[in-house]
Amino acid sequence: MKKVLLYSAFALGTLTMSTGCGDDFLLLTPVSSTSEATLSNAEGVDYLLTGAYSTLNSMLSSAGGMGEASLTNWVWGDIAGGDANKGSTASDQPDLTQIETWSWSTANGYIKNRWDAVYESVKRCNAVISLATKLEAELPNAAQIIAQAKFLKGFWLFEGIRIYGPAIPYVTVEDYEANTDPQVSNVDEGGNYVYIWNKVEQDLLDAVAGLPETWPAGQEGRATSWQAKAVLAKFYIYMSSPYDGSAGYAPADKWSAAAGLLDDIIANGKDAKGQKYTLAPTYDALWHVDTSDWTGESVFDIQFTINGTTSQTNSPHHTHATEFSGALGQGGWGFYQPSFEFVNSHIVDANGLPLSFAEYTAHKPLTPMGSANTDLSVFTDPRIDVNVGRFGVPYLDYLTPDAVAAFIRDYGNGGMYFNKKNHAWKAERAGASTTNPVSTSVNYHIIRFADILLWRAEIAINEGDLATALNYINQVRARAAKSYVAAESGITKGTYVFDNKVDGTTGVDAAANYRIGLYPSFSSAAEAREALEREMRIEFGMEGHRWFDIARWGKVADVLNAYAKAESQYLGKFVNTYSPSWVNFPIPQSEVQTAQGRFVQTPAWK
Repeated sequence: MKKVLLYSAFALGTLTMSTGCGDDFLLLTPVSSTSEATLSNAEGVDYLLTGAYSTLNSMLSSAGGMGEASLTNWVWGDIAGGDANKGSTASDQPDLTQIETWSWSTANGYIKNRWDAVYESVKRCNAVISLATKLEAELPNAAQIIAQAKFLKGFWLFEGIRIYGPAIPYVTVEDYEANTDPQVSNVDEGGNYVYIWNKVEQDLLDAVAGLPETWPAGQEGRATSWQAKAVLAKFYIYMSSPYDGSAGYAPADKWSAAAGLLDDIIANGKDAKGQKYTLAPTYDALWHVDTSDWTGESVFDIQFTINGTTSQTNSPHHTHATEFSGALGQGGWGFYQPSFEFVNSHIVDANGLPLSFAEYTAHKPLTPMGSANTDLSVFTDPRIDVNVGRFGVPYLDYLTPDAVAAFIRDYGNGGMYFNKKNHAWKAERAGASTTNPVSTSVNYHIIRFADILLWRAEIAINEGDLATALNYINQVRARAAKSYVAAESGITKGTYVFDNKVDGTTGVDAAANYRIGLYPSFSSAAEAREALEREMRIEFGMEGHRWFDIARWGKVADVLNAYAKAESQYLGKFVNTYSPSWVNFPIPQSEVQTAQGRFVQTPAWK
């Protein structure tokens, strides 16, 4: 009798991988399984659907313990993309060191673990679709159940495309039901790569058509049609970008389709509670326990709870990623340290506009190490002290860091900054049942309304509509101007200037000289694109975006090789050259081997 997955809404089973030839990633066997007959009712289908949803915030213990499967993408977007150094020590987590220094092989364990997470998630979605389809006559909400599973399936396969490229297996429900060895080939009979763009697109289109706009109270965590439209718009942007030319794929022209979706979301979109999408009132509110959830900006969130005993329910970066060593009395590992180059990219000119790469990389590091004061001789974008933990600036509601040894595990390997953006506040931790130092109840934002505005600005630039691009970029900057970090009592205070006006009410006790301005105009598409790319980097800093963006923009090698040269002023580990063909990571070698010829490695990694 066919076995399917069964997961409680509150307790996820531990997965065990089969290692037999030909049945590796697609035939993962759950510890807790039951027969299809037992699950053939409304409650059973809902259990399966809960198991499919659980992969969004579960890092899957079978898929590594460092969060490489996490949708925060801190490994792939930030470490590989230069916004952060690995941190810790050079010898700690050698597979992650390979990703950081661009020396990975097809046997890298992190690459394998993320692959497992993608296809375990796809398998759970197929289980839902299969059973709900068979019970369609008995389930009044079967169509909505199937639409939710298709949304999750499409989303996860899109994640697979973003990391491994579009020539990866698409596993149909029929493949899943065959239950023999459903490893789908990524090449046709002629040996040509089979791209899965259109199949994933159809899953997302079906989700848009089948999902409701909102859900009743208590069900707000379920997928909505607006979330599906947002993921589909992002999918179309990637589908239209030239980033995967190395595999012989010709980009589609889906810009207008993406623009239509984004315009609809901007004008009419609302969250699952029916609140119209809008930017949160301040930038820092998005990562504060009292203000982060249901601000109107959360288009697609992953819910976390600080209570509980497993990192799968309360840690967006899993057990090792965010905490630095010891300073808060909670223990920690010292991973995930913002890079010197990323921190300096927050430096602005007298008008509050970003400096060029050459200008900010020539500037000394922003923070005097071990000092109680920030560097008040330079203007910075106020988002710097939300994105980054640094000396002389209060760290949330804990303390103002000033002792290097307490905060930096190995300066020579990770630098002088520490992760902050998704760390729990001290007040949030009071009374929490978990002692995990990286636990939090703040939602992780997969897609924010700021994403929607800046994607639409990007399309407007492609269309030559610089006025629309200027409007949306400046909307995001104007919101960012409302955030700052106050200096500790007794410390020299900086100024706070927005659009060349000193703010005498909220900026009088700033921890640094914060300054941000609006762009007056764009004289060319090239100028507008440069402004957009800088804005996306700062707005989404330390949110796992960077590598994906520069890869799809077709400039990953140029950006990362320049980054390595700049970062090497302070850290000596960047000795490799990033290849222009590395616009995706390789299919894990173990999967190619066990597929017995059905998988062909992508061109850059053959």
